[in-house]
Amino acid sequence: MLDLRRLRLLRELKLRGTLADVAAALNYSPSSVSQQLALLEKEVGVELLRRSGRRVVLTPQAEVLVTHTEELLETLERAEATLAASSTTVTGTVRMAVFQSAALALMPDALTAISREYPEVRVEMVQREPETALHATFARDFDLVVAEQYPGHAAPRHPELDHVPLTEDAIRLAVPAGGAQYAGISSVAGAAGAAWVMEPRGAASRHWAEQACRRAGFEPDVRYETADLQAQIRLIASGNAVALMPDLVWAARDIPVRLVDLDGSPQRTVFTSARRAGAARPAIRSVREVLGAVAAGVQRPVG
Repeated sequence: MLDLRRLRLLRELKLRGTLADVAAALNYSPSSVSQQLALLEKEVGVELLRRSGRRVVLTPQAEVLVTHTEELLETLERAEATLAASSTTVTGTVRMAVFQSAALALMPDALTAISREYPEVRVEMVQREPETALHATFARDFDLVVAEQYPGHAAPRHPELDHVPLTEDAIRLAVPAGGAQYAGISSVAGAAGAAWVMEPRGAASRHWAEQACRRAGFEPDVRYETADLQAQIRLIASGNAVALMPDLVWAARDIPVRLVDLDGSPQRTVFTSARRAGAARPAIRSVREVLGAVAAGVQRPVG
């Protein structure tokens, strides 16, 4: 009988690439990971790992084991979900990854409602960018992710994850409320000469914003880069920049800038994803239901 814990280490190595990353993810020492994989090789009687420079790579036989390990883990997760569903009480821990604007606009009210309606459910939340959070949920670092998808920019898809729409979020041009140089801006093209603030390269919002500017006929002067949306708002409100921002940013707060509606009324889609094998777990279903109710009640700004 093969040891499932060792098989999982092999799968983690496939996903994460190095022994050090596997050790960090599972709170092992690198030497312990190496020893356990060596024992697994003895159990199966074939070579599973080969050195390639400073890294190790999986052999074809190891790839076969990883495929079966994923099937075993999914079977176990489905069994756990079915067992949890047989209980009359909703309990358990839900590890969530949430991007910043959703963390600000949705999670405070959602966490309050979960504590009130499902007191035996523990939610652990980490802020992550959607691109990495989706992969981390597939890798079992999280149970549920709140992610985003911009128009024409598909979010990463993992067959093991489901995709449940949560809300749609209008995108508008945010410009300083004062200042003669901003008074006439009524479109993206009108902001061609302004300084822009955007998220760092690699973020879906950055790619979409740059493409919107290029469609309008200019290359944006991205003078400021920050993933912190609160910092972006301060830069705009203080008269130093403009930005394309989704409406969730303004939930439950005064709007210190002027919002300009865009041609075509583009919208960002906000959705949740969980592993299909565990999505039926009552705690995950309950958290999703609460998130949906909170998202439906968010007040949208008027441009």
